[in-house]
Amino acid sequence: MKKGKRLYEGKAKIIYATQDKDLVIQYFKDDATAFNNQKKTTIEGKGVLNNRISEHILSNLSQIGIKNHLVKRLNMREQVIKLVEIIPIEFIVRNVATGSLTKRLGIEDGTVLKEPLIEYCLKDDKLGDPLIAEEHIYAFEWANKKEIEKIKKMILRINDFMIGMFRGIGIKLIDFKLEFGRLKVNGKNEIILADEISPDTCRLWDSITDKKLDKDRFRKDLGDLIPAYTEVAKRLGILHEQSNVSAVNVTQLSSVKKKNK
Repeated sequence: MKKGKRLYEGKAKIIYATQDKDLVIQYFKDDATAFNNQKKTTIEGKGVLNNRISEHILSNLSQIGIKNHLVKRLNMREQVIKLVEIIPIEFIVRNVATGSLTKRLGIEDGTVLKEPLIEYCLKDDKLGDPLIAEEHIYAFEWANKKEIEKIKKMILRINDFMIGMFRGIGIKLIDFKLEFGRLKVNGKNEIILADEISPDTCRLWDSITDKKLDKDRFRKDLGDLIPAYTEVAKRLGILHEQSNVSAVNVTQLSSVKKKNK
């Protein structure tokens, strides 16, 4: 599929047009950001791992009936995805209290929640992605009640599936971020899951040691982000046991970079 002009560049991905107006190419960058882009660096190989992990999770979600934007992975850094109108809300799903929740409410870090907690943030970097109530969504018409009810049902199904998937490989799914978009189907809007699901967007802790296997390694200066992401990929069966992000090979990375210039 031929890559056209750059349509959008975010903190972790670039979207390119294709010859098909309904499809775009999503390129995974190596940029690592935290605290609303106040902390940032480049970590070679991160985009490759996120591409593979997100493809694996979204493909598995498709198999249980969760419609999403993934069409196929093109190469080590790129996916073909459906072009959707993104709903400007980040849906935060929490199974265990940590991060901003503990700071805001004084909850003890690591508290297991009796039921999944869904929080809403307005997707706006300039405002710092502020926490909002469901009433804000309706008042400012970012989505309607029917859409939000459908999204909440999808979120709970996604959460159940992902908890089980990660538990099976010795990982606790602490919390994660989801985004959804509107897709025109026969003239009507259909809500589908969009964006990536990866260690960039999930908090993942080892089931026994509570070792963090996600972007908190960058946020909290814990180091070893690539080994942590690689460990997640290995446990998911995406990388062979002997792989390391060099199996994401420096030569391969270089060729991918040249190809995409």
